[in-house]
Amino acid sequence: MGVGCSNSNLSLSLSLSLSLSLSPSAFPPLKAATTSRPSRYTNPFPFSPLSSTSLQYHYCPCTSFAMSRAPSSIPSQLAAWKPGGSDEVLSDEFLEKLVSDALVWSALHGLVVGDRSNSISCKVPGVGMVHAPFALTPTPLPMSYWRQACELAPLFNELVDRVSLDADFLQNSLSRTKKVDEFTGRLLEIHLQMLSLDKKEEIRLGLHRSDYMVDSETDMLYQIELNTISSSFPGLGSLVADLHRNVLGHYGQDLGLDSRNVPENPAVSQFAKALANAWSEYNASSAVVMVVVQGEERNMYDQYWLSTVLKDKHGVASIRKTLAEIDAQGHVLPDGTLVVDGHSVSVVYFRAGYTPNDYPSETEWRARLLIESSSAVKCPSIAYHLVGTKKIQQELAKPDILERFVENKDHVAALRKCFAGLWSLDNDEIVRTAMDKPELFVLKPQREGGGNNIYGTDVREMLIKLRKEGNDGLAAYILMQRIFPKDSLSYLIRDGISHTEKTISELGIYGAYLRNKDKVIINEQSGYLMRTKVSSSNEGGVAAGFAVLDSVYLT
Repeated sequence: MGVGCSNSNLSLSLSLSLSLSLSPSAFPPLKAATTSRPSRYTNPFPFSPLSSTSLQYHYCPCTSFAMSRAPSSIPSQLAAWKPGGSDEVLSDEFLEKLVSDALVWSALHGLVVGDRSNSISCKVPGVGMVHAPFALTPTPLPMSYWRQACELAPLFNELVDRVSLDADFLQNSLSRTKKVDEFTGRLLEIHLQMLSLDKKEEIRLGLHRSDYMVDSETDMLYQIELNTISSSFPGLGSLVADLHRNVLGHYGQDLGLDSRNVPENPAVSQFAKALANAWSEYNASSAVVMVVVQGEERNMYDQYWLSTVLKDKHGVASIRKTLAEIDAQGHVLPDGTLVVDGHSVSVVYFRAGYTPNDYPSETEWRARLLIESSSAVKCPSIAYHLVGTKKIQQELAKPDILERFVENKDHVAALRKCFAGLWSLDNDEIVRTAMDKPELFVLKPQREGGGNNIYGTDVREMLIKLRKEGNDGLAAYILMQRIFPKDSLSYLIRDGISHTEKTISELGIYGAYLRNKDKVIINEQSGYLMRTKVSSSNEGGVAAGFAVLDSVYLT
C-alpha cells in the first residue's frame, strides 16, 4: 500500500479529508487499524501462508485499463512524491489549487453527503449538502494484490450462496451465539420460521463487499470481513475514482502520475444492473424495487445514485421505506406478492436492518418477517444475512470446512490463502495467547456497521470479564489476528483545514451474484471501495472525521 516517509518526503497517498461528524452507518470505519507493529513482534498464530495458486483471472471493466508505463518504473515516484522531479514537497500554492479544483469537481458531480449541522439534511434530499470526505489522490496498490482480490470476488459470491443453503450449518454454528446475542437470535428465529414453512428462495440476489488489508509483516492480502448486507458506497466510491482520474488528468505531469493507472470503478452501474436483472427475473412489469433505509440517513446520496442509474439506464422504479413504514403500509397477498404503500414489490434491497439499532421495537421485526415471508427477491435474504456474521466467517476458516461447500481445490486454496487467523473463544490456548499479547488480536462481536471491535489492552480486560461471567458470554465474540498494514504520510482536511497524518487503507471488492433456481445469471466482481484513515485510531476515525473515501493507483 502506501509507503511511509519522512517529513521531507510525501507519499502518493496525499489525502484530503473533508471530514464530517458522520454516523458510523454512513461512513463505516476501517475494521483493523494500527500505526506500527508491536516491538519484539513474533507471530503466535498456528498457521502458515499457503503457496500461490495458479488461477486464470477474469476481469470486469474496473480491471481493464492501459498501464502507461511498466509497473517497475512507478514505485520510486510513489515512495517519495517529488513534483516536477525535484526533492521538494508540494508547495502551499499548488496544494491549494489541487484542493480547490477537487472541491469544485465534487460539488458539480454529486460527491456529497448530508451536513450533520443541519437537522433535516438526513431526511430531506437537497438540503444541507456538503462534500463527502475523500482522498486528494489515489492510494498505490501493487497489481498482484489487486488481481488476487478481484479474482476472489466470484469465489466468495458462490461460497455465500452455497453456505446459505445449508440450514443446519447456519443454525448449528450460531446455536451458542444466539443464547448471548439477542440480535443474532432474532435473525435465527426468522430463519427457522422460513424453514418450517419450507420457504424457498428460488431467485437469490447478493450484492456483497469483501474487505482486505495487506499485512506488512507477511506481505499477505488478508480478508478483514465479508459484508452480505448493506454494502455501502457503490455510488460515491465510483465518483471518487472519477475524481482522481480527473485530478491526475490535469496535474499528472506535475505529480509524475498517470490517470490511466487508476482503474475505473463501475460499482454503481454493476449493482444497478444486478438489481435490474433480479427485477426482470421476478417478471412483474408494474412492480418496484424497494430500498429499505434508516429513518435518518446522511449517506442518502450514495443510495440515490444507485436508484437513479436503475431508473435512467434500466427503466426500473424504486421506492424508499423504513422498516416501520413497511410494517404500517405493507401486507402480503395470498400469492406471496409483497405490497407496500400500494406498490407491488419485486426486489427488496436492504440499506438498513444490519444493526440492532435498526430494530428499536417489535414493529421493525414484524416488517423483517413480513418481507421474508413474501415472494419478493431479498437482497439479502435472511440466510445470506446470516452467512455474513463474524461467527460464520470464523467457522469457514476452520480446517476442512471450505471443502464442504467448494469442490474445486484451486478455489479452496485461493479462498483460504486470504484468511487471517480466526478463532472461537472455546480455544483456550489462543485465548491465553491473546491475554498475554492482546496487541496482536482483535476481539469482534456479531455486529455490522463498525465501531464495535475491541483492541489492545481492552482485549485482555474483556476476555477476563467474559471468563468470569461464564462460557455463554464467550460465544458472542470471535478472536481475529490483527493486521498491520504499512502506513503513509497524508494530508487530511477537516472543515477546510489541512492536517498531516499517517494513514492506512482498506480495499473493498464488490461482488454481484444472481441466481434463478439452477441458473447462475450474474457472478462477477463489480467494482471496488478504497477507504483511508488515520493509522493511530482503531474504529473512531469516521465519527472523529478522519476516514475518507479513496481509490486505487495500480503499481
